[in-house]
Amino acid sequence: MTERTVLTSLPNRPVLSALPQASAFDAACKMTKANCGSVLVLDDSGALAGIFTERDLLTRVVAKNLDPASTPLAEVMTLRPRQVRPDLPVHDAVFLMKDAGIRHLPVVAPSGVILGVFSMRDALPAELHDAVQLAEHLEHELSNVLA
Repeated sequence: MTERTVLTSLPNRPVLSALPQASAFDAACKMTKANCGSVLVLDDSGALAGIFTERDLLTRVVAKNLDPASTPLAEVMTLRPRQVRPDLPVHDAVFLMKDAGIRHLPVVAPSGVILGVFSMRDALPAELHDAVQLAEHLEHELSNVLA
C-alpha cells in the first residue's frame, strides 16, 4: 500500500486567502463560511506572508480584547508559518505539527505555488472521516425527526 502524502490528503476545496490589511473579522467570516480553520495571508505578489488560524483569533484577538473588525491580519497573523512540500508523508506532517504545537501546514510546491493547507483533520484516515460524516448525518436526521 502506498503511503499517503499531504498532497493526496488535501481536501478538494479552494485555498482561503486574504491580504495583510484584511480584518480579523473578515478572515473569521471566510473561515466560518468555508468550514475551515485557517486563512493564508498573501502579500501583494501572492507570496505567503503568514497564516491566520482559529487559535490566532482566540489568543491574539479575543483574549486581548481587540476589535476584530478593525484589527488587520498583519498585526495578529502567524508570520513565516512552517511549510511542507506536497510529497511529505502524512505521518511526518503529523509529527511536525505535534512537535510545533500547530494544526495547519501550508503545502507549497518546489516552484513556490501554494497547493493547499494540510490540517490535523486531514490526517484522519478516510475510513474514520467517512464514519464521522455518517454519524453527523444520522444525528442531523434524528434531530429533524424529533423536531
